[in-house]
Amino acid sequence: MDMDMESAERRRQQRRRFTYYMQVLDANTLNLVGHLADISLIGIRVDSEKPLPVNTNFKLRIDLTSDLSNKTYMILNGRSKWCEMDKFSPNSYNIGFEVNTQSREDTVIFQRMFEQYGVEMRH
Repeated sequence: MDMDMESAERRRQQRRRFTYYMQVLDANTLNLVGHLADISLIGIRVDSEKPLPVNTNFKLRIDLTSDLSNKTYMILNGRSKWCEMDKFSPNSYNIGFEVNTQSREDTVIFQRMFEQYGVEMRH
């Protein structure tokens, strides 16, 4: 197995379907980007009503629940890596973001989101 296939397989195994309904907003405009669909420790997939340009940087805001943090929201630096039309819903798009947190505290919160709301995907 070459390195690309191996890293793609490892990424797939670490992704978890997101079970809690959470909105993802553009932090600059507060417009809705979409809803969190799955999560890994390095990225998120968002279901959106509109496509976004690929390889573009975004500041993403996610409102937090009290069991995740005493902060009301966090900001992630997100880079869109892919965007495709949803297979089952033609008016919906799936967008993959590589994300980086802005502080150590946010990294802990993001890991907590992954652990608490992420459900392992069955292949």
